[in-house]
Amino acid sequence: MAGVEVQSQFVFGLRPSVKNNLCFLDEQTVIFPSGNSCVRYDIDQRSQKFIPGTQKSKGMQALAISANRRYLAVSESGNKGTITIYDLQHEQSRKRKALNGGELPVQEFVCMAFSPDSKYLIGQGGHPDWTLFYWMWEKQKVMATVNTTSNGSINQVSFNPQDNTQICVCGNKVFKLFRYAEGALKQSNVFKQEINVLSHAWLSEERIIVGTETGRLLLFESGDMRWETTVKSEPSASETHRQQERNSSDENDSTPAALPQVTAIVALSKGFACSAGPGTVCLFEKTEEKDSYRKTTEIQIPPDPFRSELCVEDPQQIMTLCISPSQETLALSTDHSQLYSITLSSAEISKSEHAQFEFLSHPFHSGAITGLSTSIRKPFLATCSLDCSVRIWNFQTNALEQYKEFQEMAYSVALHPSGLHILVGFADKLRLMNLLGDDIRTVKEFTVRSCRECAFSHGGHLFAAVNGNVIHIYSTTTFNNVLNLKGHNGKVRAIVWSSDDSRLVSCGMDGAVYEWNTFTSKRESECVLKSCSYNDVALSPDGKTIFAVGNDFTLKEIQDCQILKEVGADEVSYTAIAVSYSGRTVFTGTSTGTVRVIKHPLSFQKDWTEHQAHSAPVTKMVITFDDQFLLTASEDGCLFIWRIIDKEGQGLKRDKDIVFSEEILITKSDLVEKNQIIADLKTRVEELQMNNEYQLRLKGITYNDQIKELTEKFTLEMESLKTKIQVLKMEREKQEITHRETLAEVMEKCAKEKQDLESTKNQRLMAEYERYDKLQLKLQHMQEEHKQQLQSLEERRNQAMEELADSYEVKLQETKSLLDQSQDVTRQQVLEFEEWKKQVEEDIDEEVLQMRVRYERKLQEEKETNMRLKGETGVMKKKIISLQRETEDKNVEIEKLKQEQQKLRSLIESIEKDIMGLRKEIQERDETIEDKETRITDLKKENQEMMKFKFVLRCKIKEMEENNMTQEDEIAEMKKKIQEMDAELEQVTKKNTQLELKIADMKLRLSAGDKEMSKERQRVKDLERLVERFKTDLHNCVSFIQKPKELKDCLHKLYEHYVQESDVVEVAGMGADVQEEQIRQREHLERTVASLKKRLAKDVEVHHANKIKLIKENVILIKELNDLRDQLRRSQTQLSEAERQLRLSKKDKMKDSAELGSKQRLNFEEEAEKIIQMQRVEMERLRQQIQGQGEGSVLLQASPIPKLPPIPN
Repeated sequence: MAGVEVQSQFVFGLRPSVKNNLCFLDEQTVIFPSGNSCVRYDIDQRSQKFIPGTQKSKGMQALAISANRRYLAVSESGNKGTITIYDLQHEQSRKRKALNGGELPVQEFVCMAFSPDSKYLIGQGGHPDWTLFYWMWEKQKVMATVNTTSNGSINQVSFNPQDNTQICVCGNKVFKLFRYAEGALKQSNVFKQEINVLSHAWLSEERIIVGTETGRLLLFESGDMRWETTVKSEPSASETHRQQERNSSDENDSTPAALPQVTAIVALSKGFACSAGPGTVCLFEKTEEKDSYRKTTEIQIPPDPFRSELCVEDPQQIMTLCISPSQETLALSTDHSQLYSITLSSAEISKSEHAQFEFLSHPFHSGAITGLSTSIRKPFLATCSLDCSVRIWNFQTNALEQYKEFQEMAYSVALHPSGLHILVGFADKLRLMNLLGDDIRTVKEFTVRSCRECAFSHGGHLFAAVNGNVIHIYSTTTFNNVLNLKGHNGKVRAIVWSSDDSRLVSCGMDGAVYEWNTFTSKRESECVLKSCSYNDVALSPDGKTIFAVGNDFTLKEIQDCQILKEVGADEVSYTAIAVSYSGRTVFTGTSTGTVRVIKHPLSFQKDWTEHQAHSAPVTKMVITFDDQFLLTASEDGCLFIWRIIDKEGQGLKRDKDIVFSEEILITKSDLVEKNQIIADLKTRVEELQMNNEYQLRLKGITYNDQIKELTEKFTLEMESLKTKIQVLKMEREKQEITHRETLAEVMEKCAKEKQDLESTKNQRLMAEYERYDKLQLKLQHMQEEHKQQLQSLEERRNQAMEELADSYEVKLQETKSLLDQSQDVTRQQVLEFEEWKKQVEEDIDEEVLQMRVRYERKLQEEKETNMRLKGETGVMKKKIISLQRETEDKNVEIEKLKQEQQKLRSLIESIEKDIMGLRKEIQERDETIEDKETRITDLKKENQEMMKFKFVLRCKIKEMEENNMTQEDEIAEMKKKIQEMDAELEQVTKKNTQLELKIADMKLRLSAGDKEMSKERQRVKDLERLVERFKTDLHNCVSFIQKPKELKDCLHKLYEHYVQESDVVEVAGMGADVQEEQIRQREHLERTVASLKKRLAKDVEVHHANKIKLIKENVILIKELNDLRDQLRRSQTQLSEAERQLRLSKKDKMKDSAELGSKQRLNFEEEAEKIIQMQRVEMERLRQQIQGQGEGSVLLQASPIPKLPPIPN
């Protein structure tokens, strides 16, 4: 197995086609399906745990959670539909049981529900039988089955919340109640209306609320309809405006408006919540009437703020509603793969208004993801989808950074290595956009239609875009089309840059893998396999090995234009591939949505690990630059983030820690606006501070007055309390004296009473002792009398016993005589009974024999029939077994034939493609043969004329030599121009120095003016504060206007406080300050002049060095010209040699030699023309280089060329 593994860390996406695809596990955790897994999402911590689906399943169909929130049931379709039950209390959500239809052929279960005690489970089978199963799921026992419909479809099933035996089923033309009794499910209601029931919910043990396709709400009690209403949402102002626009645009359209569908209902403690058409949920509460509910609140899904103004907003249909266990949070899922939630307390507060939902997690893609890309300098990844949106995600924080929706579909996306720019391919154009702080803004549009692939180079200075079978390479800085790579016969499916950006590898539907040189636009290597249509390609880190995958179910390793290895994929086509930057592991995505981890170097054995990921083919697969995360996107609209780990479960070790940048782009206008806002806020803060200070002063004055008043009041109260305390002390002393006197009197009374009580008690005790002695004497007398009575009673008893014994002996003798008589009578009766018994037994024996004969005959007949039936049943069992075997064999044969059919179809398609290619080749070859035949005839004619052209060529060669002479004159003129340019350069540098001096002087003046302005502002603020203080003090003085002496004293204090000697001194000291400032500025100017002189000397040295470089380059150019002249001479000698060889040919092979000679002459003449054209191109290039160097020397002085950031290792 591979030493590197992947572990699912986070997923962005939702599967809207799954029934009941959102449910609460607890207050902060929800469960929803994403890809081929179920996700446990913690809302507070924003973390995820995964419950993977079963292997080889065709996707999830429905979810159900038990009433105690412990078990989760997941329905998956396949050859046999299965329901898997997971234990959610286990950390890894352990799998408990797997249920299926048993002998009944059920391919899928469309909906499910747990019983209230979580012991039973119902599952509704799909088309065509629509069989409802009732399981005791812990024992995997089917308790009962029933067919729920024959001509419609089922939308929902549920248990009565108080009764395990009652079940509700609703669907198209179906609303039935079943009760489990005597091992069967029996229908207990009759509903004759033919309506499409989309959803229902139990409000109590007997009440069910039902929602229909036409917006009707029906309330049933014990199977009978009690109440009915319709759901009509009141549109908000924005919705009415949108509706008016739609009506004005669709005036000619006569189609009626669609009715609101009640697609989901959930029961609440006070009533229920239901969907009321696209993007709307209504809350109903029970009224005081018996069977009536009223609508209290309407909650809507808010419009998307990031949607383009030109895009028409598609309303979202609500698929599932669920409520948290405490019924505080209401959550929903839509058909656009979005999750929303709202706290019902906030909804109840705004009952009068239209409340709005908020995103539960992040806005997900609602269509297939077509593009995926990452950056180097930032932890960003970009995706584009068929839902016309581009989204920027952060794979470190697992958050959505930015997203924007457009009017056209986005087919491809590429993120710049800096993370500041993005390239998006639309149906009509290719757009280069900037990633601003809060927007994605277009910079440049390129006329590349339906760009299915685009990619930035690792340096970011180039990018490649695919247009059909042509690859265009553009410059990121100048936006010029640098190269056009042509060679593919089919559409290009994937492109990848090498690590040094010198090569580009592409693969296409024509079965070709090409390696291009990005400097010369030439193919360096190629590998063509026409029987395979490639899907994706990847490069090894060293750039020597190419990995390609296609529709031939293999992974190919290509090196030096040859396929080194092919690894099979078990009849599953690979759709995407990525190679780790360490080069040890290859990751592939398959058409079934799985991700495979393959060890490198590849082996011919099937050595990989497979992970369940998506429910549709993987479209894109990328590894982050730090080799820590694997990112996969699919047609199901889900984006998976996998953490790459080793065998110990830890992240891979890095050679260097990558520090991501935090810079963002912002436009100048936005920056000016923000600075303006900040400045306005600062001024506002200053104003508020001034107002607060003024108000605090006023409050301080008022509070001081109040404190004075309170202190005076408290002092008066304290004095009054002190007097009260003294009075109370006097009263207490008086009460203490009286209390002591009363205590003494009470003590005397108690002592007297005590003495009297003791005397009376002693007298009573003496009397009681005397009574006790008398009672003891009486007791002795009584005991003696009792003994005498006992003796007399014993004597009487003995006499009575003797008398009784005599009487009983007489009675015994009488009874004995009676017994003898009765025994004689019984003997006679026994004899009579025995005779009667014998007669009865004889009669019974006769009857028994007759009955025995009868029943033996019947037994023999039944045994014969049983034997006959056993033989028939054995024969039938053998026939059934043979038929089952035959059906199984036929099913296996059918599957084999299907597989063979698929293979044959793929072969037929590939063969048809090959035939079409061969036909095209045959046509092309026929055309080339005809062209060659015509060409031969033309060449024979031209051969005669070539001798005439020879003289013309010699004349042209002479003209070329004369042109070379004129070019040397031009070079001399260029040298003169360079000298003139140098003189102009010197003048420009002098002007620049003068301007820099002026700029420095102006900056100094500006800084001095700013400082003076700040001082003046501070002085004005101080004077304003002083004036305010003076006003307050003057206001206090005005209160003494009728008291002249106090007014005079107050005015003296004001003068002493506000008029100071420093004010007089400042006027005199202003002249000295001005002189000091003038001296300081003069010293600063002298320093700047000295620094500028030093810079001028350095610039002169640099200019001299550049001049020397230009002279050296001119010398090199002259040498190259001389070499070109030598090449011209050599070409002339080659021409003369070719002519000699033509003359020495033999006469016997005149025809053949004529044809060959004409071809050779043509080849030599074409070579000569090519050499001349190359020389002309080279000369023009040298001229441009000389002009560029002349201009570059000026630009080097004026503005330095910005360099790209270095690529981190």
